[in-house]
Amino acid sequence: MLTIYGKSSRFCDGVSRRNFLKIGALGLGGLALPELLQAEANAGLRRSHKAIIMIYLPGGPPHQDMFDLKLEAPSEIRGEFKPIKTTVPGIQICEHLPRLAAIMDKLVPIRSMVGAEDNHYDYQCLTGRLMRTQPPGGWPSIGSVISKLQGPAKAAVPAFMGLEPKMQHRPYNSSGPGFLGVAHRSFRPEGDGKADMVLNGVTLERLADRKTLLASFDRFRREVDANGLMEGIDAFNEQAFGVLTSNRLSEALDLQREDKRTIERYGQGDPKPHGDAAPMLMEQFLMARRLVEAGARCVTVAFGFWDYHGQNHKNARADLPLLDQGVVALVEDLHERGLDKDVSVVVWGEFGRTPTLNKDAGRDHWPRVSCALLACGGMKTGQVIGATDRLGGEAVERPVRFGEVFATLYHNLGIDVSQTTIEDLSGRPQYLVEAGCQPMRELI
Repeated sequence: MLTIYGKSSRFCDGVSRRNFLKIGALGLGGLALPELLQAEANAGLRRSHKAIIMIYLPGGPPHQDMFDLKLEAPSEIRGEFKPIKTTVPGIQICEHLPRLAAIMDKLVPIRSMVGAEDNHYDYQCLTGRLMRTQPPGGWPSIGSVISKLQGPAKAAVPAFMGLEPKMQHRPYNSSGPGFLGVAHRSFRPEGDGKADMVLNGVTLERLADRKTLLASFDRFRREVDANGLMEGIDAFNEQAFGVLTSNRLSEALDLQREDKRTIERYGQGDPKPHGDAAPMLMEQFLMARRLVEAGARCVTVAFGFWDYHGQNHKNARADLPLLDQGVVALVEDLHERGLDKDVSVVVWGEFGRTPTLNKDAGRDHWPRVSCALLACGGMKTGQVIGATDRLGGEAVERPVRFGEVFATLYHNLGIDVSQTTIEDLSGRPQYLVEAGCQPMRELI
């Protein structure tokens, strides 16, 4: 049994969160890993090597202080930040995102995301759907859909990996496998606090040395084989042992195996809690790349705390450089490793922020328009999509629905959203995205 506990945190409405993972019983209604693997196989899985990395920004980042600055707006709207030029003529972004500006030819900012709800949840970012319209069991997250349709690329690496903290209470942890069931739930190897990890009764502190950790896995495999336990168990038990003990996954999770220059490029981040949230550690970006390289098809990451009801610019001035460094390190790393055609990257939050600053110099929730950032995946980059009015409050050019981004991501994986369906709990076929949502013609 492997248990990971993390620190708790709160959003503006006081809801707390705490992450945990159990391997073995997995804490999923008593289902053991072999049973989950059996369920996956029964679903009829196939293979590919495409992948998605989704960077979720909890709380809703301020779009008008990142990719859509409004210099002509009144001072209480335009804020303190100035735009800077990028490598693509005509595209300007915030002065606190200089690294992103330098690789704009590899990026696609979307300034006109619409259709959000005024709720703090990852549901829409991870499912592409509104919570209020969900069927029995709920809509599955994109990683769960990929797990269902394509299965693991490598037997020892789960198809869907979640690096974001698990939130105990609704609405923040609303996304999941939905009606696809626990067999397609995200595998969460990482939490806010590695020091809380317990492996078979031995603390991670005692097993911090990589060789000791890997040796314990090797010894376990040898003991299993020596006792003959591997003989006579079915293929799913054998695969379960492989997931839990294979060097492939444990090595992907061991950042000490990474080149020091690469680690330095990603940086360390800020170990101090941001607001009431977890530290902003850059290792999440590096871990995501290592996991897709090891075989994961979808990796989701939650980064930072963007619920700026007070001191919007002060908070953004501290947080934007970290996001800037992490995303650029990830995108450049994917390009240098030849993964830029296969791995799609999307960065976004649940909604935007109000055009007008409030009495506390903050921006409140604004679901009418928000932003996103796309990269890699073989998409046509070096362009900006959409525009808002002079106050940054309404989309006036090319409004983009969440489902359109999802349709594009599925397209990048080789999945046709016009033809592909998944069955809900009643056996009714459901399309992967909302009606009318197709891959974005600007990107493919």
